[in-house]
Amino acid sequence: MNSGYHVPVMLRECMDALAIKRDGTYVDVTFGGGGHSRELLKHLGPEGRLFAFDQDPDALRNAIADERFVLIHQNFRFLKNNLRLYNVREVDGILADLGVSSHQFDDAQRGFSTRFDAELDMRMGQSGELDAKHVLNTYTEAELHRIFGMYGELQNARTLAKTIVTARIAQPIHTVGQLKAVVERLVPRGKAHKYYAQLFQSLRIEVNRELDALQEFLQQSVTVLKPGGRLVVMSYHSLEDRLVKNFMAKGKFRGEVEKDFYGNEIKPLHVISRKAVVATEGEVARNPRARSAKLRVAEKAVGTEK
Repeated sequence: MNSGYHVPVMLRECMDALAIKRDGTYVDVTFGGGGHSRELLKHLGPEGRLFAFDQDPDALRNAIADERFVLIHQNFRFLKNNLRLYNVREVDGILADLGVSSHQFDDAQRGFSTRFDAELDMRMGQSGELDAKHVLNTYTEAELHRIFGMYGELQNARTLAKTIVTARIAQPIHTVGQLKAVVERLVPRGKAHKYYAQLFQSLRIEVNRELDALQEFLQQSVTVLKPGGRLVVMSYHSLEDRLVKNFMAKGKFRGEVEKDFYGNEIKPLHVISRKAVVATEGEVARNPRARSAKLRVAEKAVGTEK
C-alpha cells in the first residue's frame, strides 16, 4: 500500500466502536488506502471475514493479500446485492469513512482540489458520464442555485449561479483556474479557502450523487446487519452527518419517529452514544483532516425485522 494514499482517521475509535468478534463478518464500505481494513483484519481470527467496497479504480491497487479479505469494485449504494453474490446475507459490523480521500485531493488530474489548475472532473468512480464540467456548463441557473445553496450552503448561491451562467456564454468553464477566475469577485474577503471548499463540495456531491448514495447505503445497512451488529459511520460535513444522525436515531431521514399501535417507537437501530465522537487534539495535529470528522455508532436492535 502507498502509505501516503490516505491516513485513516480515528482508527482506534472505529475499531472499538465495531466491537469486533474474532470470527465475525465485517464490511468496510470505503476502502480507499486500506488503513481501516488492515487494522480490522488484525482483530479477526482465521474464521473472520472482511468485505470492502470502493468505486475508485485507484483504490484497487491497495488490495490486501489475505484469504479472509475481498475487495469489491462498487459504490456502497450497491451493498446488499454485492454481498449476496458472495452468499453473505448478514454481517456483524459495517464501517463507513465518508468523503474524499487524501489521495483524491492530492491527485491534480481528478479536479477535486482548488490547489491545482486541472480539468473539472470530480468523479469518484471515473466511469460515470456526469462530471463537474457538465454541471457548470449545462445546468440551468435554477439548478445551479439549488446545488450551491443546498450542497455548498453558500450565502450568495443565487448570484453565483447567475455569474456562472453569464460567463459560460462567452467561454465554457473547463478548468479549476477558469472557475476561480469567473467567481473570484464573489468571494468574501479573507474567506477564500472556505468559500472555494464549499463551492467544490457542492459540485462533488452533485456529480457523485453522494447524498442519494448515502441514504441508500444506510437503509440497506439495516437489512444486512445481524441483530446486535454495529453500524459505524464517520462523516466530514453537516449534510452527511445530519442524515446519519437522523437515520440512527429515528430510522428515517426526516420527520418524527414512527410508533406502533401502543405508542412504542419503531426504530431499527439503537444509538450507542448520542454525542458524536471527535478526534483528539493530538490526532488533529498529526492529521488536520481529522478536525471535521464526526463518528457516530449504532447497533441493530434485537428483534428488528429485516
